[in-house]
Amino acid sequence: MANEQQLSSVLGEFARTMITDFPIQAILDHLVTRIVEVLPITAAGVTLISPGEDPRWVAASDDSALRFEKLQTELDEGPCLLAYMTGEAVSVPDLRTDSRFSRFTPRAVEAGLGAVFTFPLRHGDAALGALDLYRTSPGPLSASSMDAAQTLADVVTAYLLNAQAREELSDASARSHHVSVHDALTGLPNRLLLLERLDHAVLRARRSGKLAAVLFVDLDGFKLVNDLHGHSVGDELLVMVAQRLTAVLRPGDTLARLSGDEFVILCEDLDGAADADAIATRVGAALATPFFLADTEVEVTASVGIAFSGRGDQLSEQLLHDADTAMYQAKRGGGGRHQIIDIREQQHATQQVTLERDLRGASQRGELRTEYQPIVETAGGRMVGVEALLRWDHPSRGPVSPAQLVPLAERSHLITDIGQWVLASACTDLQRWNGRQGEQEFVLSVNVSAHQLMAAGYAASVAAVLDDTDTDPQFVTLEVTESVFVRDGERALVVLDELKRLGVKLALDDFGTGYSSLNYLKQFPIDVVKIDHGFVADLPHDEASHAIVFAVIELAHMLRMTVVAEGVETAAQHEQLAALGCDQCQGYYFAYPMPADEIDTLSRGSLVGGAAQLPAGAARGASIAR
Repeated sequence: MANEQQLSSVLGEFARTMITDFPIQAILDHLVTRIVEVLPITAAGVTLISPGEDPRWVAASDDSALRFEKLQTELDEGPCLLAYMTGEAVSVPDLRTDSRFSRFTPRAVEAGLGAVFTFPLRHGDAALGALDLYRTSPGPLSASSMDAAQTLADVVTAYLLNAQAREELSDASARSHHVSVHDALTGLPNRLLLLERLDHAVLRARRSGKLAAVLFVDLDGFKLVNDLHGHSVGDELLVMVAQRLTAVLRPGDTLARLSGDEFVILCEDLDGAADADAIATRVGAALATPFFLADTEVEVTASVGIAFSGRGDQLSEQLLHDADTAMYQAKRGGGGRHQIIDIREQQHATQQVTLERDLRGASQRGELRTEYQPIVETAGGRMVGVEALLRWDHPSRGPVSPAQLVPLAERSHLITDIGQWVLASACTDLQRWNGRQGEQEFVLSVNVSAHQLMAAGYAASVAAVLDDTDTDPQFVTLEVTESVFVRDGERALVVLDELKRLGVKLALDDFGTGYSSLNYLKQFPIDVVKIDHGFVADLPHDEASHAIVFAVIELAHMLRMTVVAEGVETAAQHEQLAALGCDQCQGYYFAYPMPADEIDTLSRGSLVGGAAQLPAGAARGASIAR
């Protein structure tokens, strides 16, 4: 009879195992070891079975039991398989007289086995395998021993199911993590995993004194491949490029795909720049042989930018950005070559990354503001409107140039949010100005970039601002440049029509600096034409500029458009524009850009004569660029 105290001890051990992370093999090994100590048997074995597969898990108390477990699997016959299939215990007290296993029994008896008692590992419909108890001498097990063995089998089954669920969950988690950090097309690490490895590489390079290098690889002409042969061929090309690049890398190097045709190679433990140069040369050579895709021969080259770790405070994102900058240097050199980052461009790129980061919270910190430059009637100098201009007062760098600010906002994908902020702020100011009793209302002009205009739902966002600020749309003019039409003329026309239906006016800014300008005036719903300051600057002394400005004014008036001249800085320019019939002007001759409160106090009288008639402090100086 089984020792009840020993049995309780074994069950307690399994209970403690249940709440830990014991792996399946450890549970099986523990079972076969302890059950031999509890029951009157010689050895024990257990096999877990999956239909159609070889046993994944086998455990035995000694070598003889392991041989009997494997023998049953090899012969596909024996008490173990019978108990597994029927779900019932199998008792063979004397193998010499049992005829159920014609192949297993003779070999087992010959090996010295006398009796076998097998118990299924089953929970409901879940059949896992079987527990075999072996005795060298024939003879039955007592009922209490059989009950004890079945109890242990049942308990272990529950623990095995728990362990299996835990391992399946772990496998699923591992698969999910793998998917999240690898590119679906090529199977290469993606940006997330690359940055993680790059973080470690920068730290190791800092400690070891050796270099880590990032090679930013961009295929030349990949868009043409997609356009000519289709995206399926393009995808196949990317997979083959990944294979070729992998083949030329050193063990331990990381090849990642960022997006599109952009790959990045991370190399560690370099002695100097020559090592990275050699790797880049191998990359170029690997891509030199044409690719054969879908019965099509495709040739591509790559522009490769190289940047190195080195500075103690260097961040992974910065290193990647530096390599990207170097790649564009290589492209500007004609492509099909590699380029180590130019230190001056690297410093500039570092500044840009820092500025992009700072810009993200600038509006919340109160660093962004709007200034306004008056727009005046050419004939009498009376202010009829203002143009809203974005300003950023950086806490440590001071005022950021407008020429730098807008491209920065576009690169950092903040232009839409910032543009909405400018429009809302300016409309709020406009409502205050136009609400003053007894004064003529004037028009607010706001610049709109191509990125803003093409963003989904732009017209709806403008409508929301007008509604929130209770602004009459007839007093709002949105200024766009010709780049909007060049980028996607059909889409631009749809959006401009949506804006016109809101009631706002549309102005074509910097007129004459692009291409097909006359066609734009005919094709798009423009209300105002703004003549670029370049033509205005040369107006008094250049006959060609004079003729162009005259033609623009005449044409615009024939199309019933208002003409505004930008960048008027001298009395001579103003006089010529007045003589040519230009409707409105703006520029430093009349007023510099100024804060909203100075517009509040600005006289609605004539501004002809310039800054002398502005309120104290309104004249800023030419350093405040438009």
